[in-house]
Amino acid sequence: MKPDTRLSAMLHLLLHMAERENPVTSEELARYMHGNPAAVRRTMAGLRGAGIVRSGKGHGGGWTLGRPLSEITLADVHIALGAPGLFAIGSRTPQPSCLVEQAVNASMQETLGEAERLVHARLRSITLASIDADFRARLAQHPTAPKEHRHV
Repeated sequence: MKPDTRLSAMLHLLLHMAERENPVTSEELARYMHGNPAAVRRTMAGLRGAGIVRSGKGHGGGWTLGRPLSEITLADVHIALGAPGLFAIGSRTPQPSCLVEQAVNASMQETLGEAERLVHARLRSITLASIDADFRARLAQHPTAPKEHRHV
């Protein structure tokens, strides 16, 4: 199963947007991701609905942040993307008649439920401002990093 990389991609784009004083077009954002502008617009629409970004049309239009980085958590972005599943692991048979498989399913559900609660708590505790601070610390350690590695 191919991993869902939209959360990582959107975090990347949001941090690039924070570096810009003017709106960023879907075409520009797509270049950061080596992707398609239409796909960027579709994905950003969910973030707009959650108030994470705003969009403007016409000349000078594009995407801007809807609130400060310190007020956007990874959980906010995850939820705006439709809260995609965190794990590809699942039960072989959801309603098995076999008692062994019932015991296996119960153990798996308990374990995965606990793991999801921990991941969601962690996503709620991390803001984009903290990721931005990490980026800036890395940049300070590598002031001569090539522009394509900094995107700023």
